Amino acid sequence: MDIKRVASATVILPVVGIILIWGNKYIVDITFCFMAMMCLHEYFKAFRTSGKANPLEWIGYFAAALIAGIHIIPMETALFAIGAILPISILVLFTNVISTNLKVTINDIAITLFGIAYIVLFVMFLPIIREMQNGKFLIWYVMWAAWGTDVMAYVIGKNFGKHKYLKISPNKTVEGTIGGTIGGILACLLYTIVCNQLWHLGFNYFYVAIIGLILSIVGQIGDLAASSIKRYTGIKDFSNLIPGHGGMLDRFDSVIFIAPFAYFLLKLLILL
Repeated sequence: MDIKRVASATVILPVVGIILIWGNKYIVDITFCFMAMMCLHEYFKAFRTSGKANPLEWIGYFAAALIAGIHIIPMETALFAIGAILPISILVLFTNVISTNLKVTINDIAITLFGIAYIVLFVMFLPIIREMQNGKFLIWYVMWAAWGTDVMAYVIGKNFGKHKYLKISPNKTVEGTIGGTIGGILACLLYTIVCNQLWHLGFNYFYVAIIGLILSIVGQIGDLAASSIKRYTGIKDFSNLIPGHGGMLDRFDSVIFIAPFAYFLLKLLILL
């Protein structure tokens, strides 16, 4: 399993790097659109196959498809469109409940709407961060906070973890959680040193440490959020798409959860 995890990571990281560093905004938008759709597919499948709900998948996929066009229209209009996604989705979902005479249940539309809010809206912040001032550098804080936390939590938890504390994710330990938080902070700080030395961005290390701390904690909550869905639907992984990691949502659950919080915190970093 360790070999599979490492091998998958050595493939994923360069691909993500090439897209985020050299891809234009349309390629980035399409990439995150694909990511959102894959995550939604795994999320919907978990509820459908477990019999917990029958989500209206086409509405979720339609919302996810909008990510591909975020930067085709002016950002002011795009933000307006993003804000309209939830109320329009609620309108369409309840229309299905009414038109099918309750064959589509409240539970079905609740799971659908939650998927749109949790995956689609959160993922939308990733291409938005990428197009911020210095966005090609800032987007990596999301990745390093998530991956630094994951790697250190895995290493520390596997080798030193003794105190388990959650039924949602029984392999998690107190030691791994603390190690993961430190790993997220260190990853962000090391990345900042590189950015400041090579590109003279002048990011404040104290603020970056605070951001790294918050994003690491948020990312770990995001990982547990995905685990709670898996426990509720009775699955171990969302899929076997990525050897050693599970599905797309298994691999990027922390990144997705971090994205909106990173957007607002990085906005403050720029202002400060």
